[in-house]
Amino acid sequence: MLSVFRYAVSAAAVVASMPAIAQTGGNLSEQATAFGTRENVQSMAMSPSGTKIAMLTAGPGSVTVLQVADLTNGQITNLTKSDGRPQYLRWCDFAGESRLVCRHSGVEPVYDGLASVGRLFTIKTDGQEMKELGQRSTDRERYMRQFDGSVVDWLRADNGAVLMQRVYVPEVNTTGRLINRTKEGLGVDRVDLATLKSSQVEAPRDGVDSYMTDGRGTVRLQTIPQYDHNSGNLTGKIQFRYRLAGSREWKDLGTYDMSNGAGIYPLEIDADTDSLYALQKLNGRDALYRIKLDASLAQTLIASEKEVDIDDVVRLGTGLRIVGYTFADDRRRTVYFDPELSALQKALAKAIPNQPLIDFQGASADGQKLLIMASGDTNPGTFYRFDRGTKQLAEIGPVRPGLGQRKLATVKSIRVTAPDGASIPAYLTLPPAGTGKNLPTVVMPHGGPSARDEWGFDWLAQFLAARGYAVVQPNYRGSAGYGEEWLNQNGFKGWRTSIGDVTASAKHLVAQGIADPNRMAILGWSYGGYAALQSAASEPSLYKAAIAIAPVTDLEQLRKDAAGFTNERLVRDFVGSGPHLTEGSPLKNAASIRVPVLLAHGDQDINVAIGQSERMNGALKASGKQVEFLRFAGLDHQLDDSSARTQLLNSIGALLDRTIGH
Repeated sequence: MLSVFRYAVSAAAVVASMPAIAQTGGNLSEQATAFGTRENVQSMAMSPSGTKIAMLTAGPGSVTVLQVADLTNGQITNLTKSDGRPQYLRWCDFAGESRLVCRHSGVEPVYDGLASVGRLFTIKTDGQEMKELGQRSTDRERYMRQFDGSVVDWLRADNGAVLMQRVYVPEVNTTGRLINRTKEGLGVDRVDLATLKSSQVEAPRDGVDSYMTDGRGTVRLQTIPQYDHNSGNLTGKIQFRYRLAGSREWKDLGTYDMSNGAGIYPLEIDADTDSLYALQKLNGRDALYRIKLDASLAQTLIASEKEVDIDDVVRLGTGLRIVGYTFADDRRRTVYFDPELSALQKALAKAIPNQPLIDFQGASADGQKLLIMASGDTNPGTFYRFDRGTKQLAEIGPVRPGLGQRKLATVKSIRVTAPDGASIPAYLTLPPAGTGKNLPTVVMPHGGPSARDEWGFDWLAQFLAARGYAVVQPNYRGSAGYGEEWLNQNGFKGWRTSIGDVTASAKHLVAQGIADPNRMAILGWSYGGYAALQSAASEPSLYKAAIAIAPVTDLEQLRKDAAGFTNERLVRDFVGSGPHLTEGSPLKNAASIRVPVLLAHGDQDINVAIGQSERMNGALKASGKQVEFLRFAGLDHQLDDSSARTQLLNSIGALLDRTIGH
């Protein structure tokens, strides 16, 4: 089977030719630079012919560069760049062989706070004719336009046109003006990218949040979030409407409740079968259904898993058929309906060394050339192009060339038994060298809390393993992906259970002889930072250091931070009320923390306000605790800046060296 694949590393290996940023090395500064440097390739897309790729590559600091590479001759053209302060290039894709559509977004000051703002633009593959796609803003608009819209269909067969759902903002009436804009809401326009001429497909409607097409230019689905008429707050319920084939009339499809996951959650429409693929609960877990978009709305169960949720479907390429679905148990899995694709995935996983995770990320218009990203625990990933006709696999280049000469750590899926008997899934990363016994250990709970860790490469865990630490990442109760019962209310309301599972993971490694009980630390980002601080307060003798990046520290303040926004009710309900607001807030329990603390936060963070870290820093200092606070100017929740991440890793490494050794 493997003989059908022939590797071609030639002019097509365009990314591999880029200089490596870091080579092998064992000291802290070298390791911090190697692992703190952002992915060289942030994202990649394939042209309709399959002969070009567009990629976002990392420049210095927070700079991102848009490049187009010709796979026939290896020529790379730089088109534009963003500096990340405040705007980042987020993604780009082909809307024809010679034209791209891209999204840039970031955080900007609004009134007395911060808001996320984003825009779409088009640019030719030679770097010419950059144009914004949204409705042009004026100083007479009634309110701020945060986002101009999004692409709902690429119309690649239509020679450089897209269907764009556009946000229309009306203007205030101005004396003496003959024309004032009056349209309001979200509509759909067909936009010619060369001329920017547009024609209306769906009239703007106030209250509509999104539209979905069948992938071939026909709008078939409408999303309408529900609001409380008295407060103006979102209720967490979403209404969906659909159209029969050939009809303009909207019909009720159903309602989805975000609080408990009840109802239908649409994913994609398949034009070939006139059906909607959607998620719906079955035995407490998300299962995949196909729903006929006719008067019957007949449902067919496509797939379900006993232990985990189905989470998405897979399209081979823009406008092409749906070919499979995805879920994650001990690792990310894709099940393909097409036997040929299934066999190809398995063969590639065997043929490409140390990269068993195969992701078909794009395809040429005819589906014959595939853009593939292969990755694994010891390999951050490599992009390839596969020709289904010639069976040729050509390497485009690695995601992190600066780690190419480093021996990375393997990641193992384990189970931890909690005191109440629950089996907690977790991932264990051990240093590449050594016996794997009696190690200094870092417990690293994930963010969310309604998220989860997965098997694969993790730059933070790999940095710690390179420093000689064992790393355990528990998917505590409160994590997503394991069904509604595992969510356990959530990691704030049910903090005792979630933090208890984190504690059980630490003690499990001690019992297994892996962790030295006198050399343990805890580190987390976002909710993981909350878990690190709350664990240090509730288990004051277990850890020797706590590291919290962009953490929630005060649950009552988290509720207050949402005041005045449309999601105020959702945040209030999610965080809850009662004694846990005090008992479960690290800020209110700072005096119980006995170990040195490292705090890090970007001052443009709109996910978790930097005030959460500022107040925690003050409370720890007031209690006479050892605390270091890294404040990153101009950066948001992700600290998406190589210099900032390198500084962060240097500080993490120094603290761990002092407290638990390496």
